[in-house]
Amino acid sequence: MSKATDQSQVRKGRIVALVIAFTAAFWVLGLFFGNKIGLSQRWLALIDLFALAGFVLALVMIWQIWRARQRDEG
Repeated sequence: MSKATDQSQVRKGRIVALVIAFTAAFWVLGLFFGNKIGLSQRWLALIDLFALAGFVLALVMIWQIWRARQRDEG
C-alpha cells in the first residue's frame, strides 16, 4: 500500500470514530433532555431512529474501509 492510501484510510477511520462519538452523544443527550422537557414517546422514538441510522452509517463506512484494505492487499 502507498503512503497516500494509508493516510486516506486513517482519515476515514477518524471520520468513522467521530460519527460514532457524535451519534452516541446525540442519542444520550437527546433522550436525557427529551425526558426532562417531557417529549412524547413518539419524539423519543424518532431520536432512537436517528441514532440507529447514525450507527448503521458508521458500520457501512467501516465495511467500506475493510473492503478497501482487502482490495489493496491482494
